[in-house]
Amino acid sequence: MRGWLAMVRRSKKAQQEILAYRQLHELFGFFAEIPVFDFDESAGERLTQLRRSRIRLGSMDLKIAAIALSRQATLLSRNLGDFRQVPALKVEDWTQPS
Repeated sequence: MRGWLAMVRRSKKAQQEILAYRQLHELFGFFAEIPVFDFDESAGERLTQLRRSRIRLGSMDLKIAAIALSRQATLLSRNLGDFRQVPALKVEDWTQPS
């Protein structure tokens, strides 16, 4: 999303700006179809457990992992190295060929 917003700001011609807004609009449509899991009580409990285990991971990544664990979901990320530190977390990188 940041990339398309940056393209809007950098646009010198109307056609470039139209393309950037079109791509941004398509991205919003894509996001609208994706379920978003809340950071709820169950995720909060998982976060507390992860913090106690002293995994060397940023606080936002720990929250993301806690949400995925609390929902027994597979986390999609290109950051496999960090997320694989989290025990029992299912993580996949769909950007790489299988």
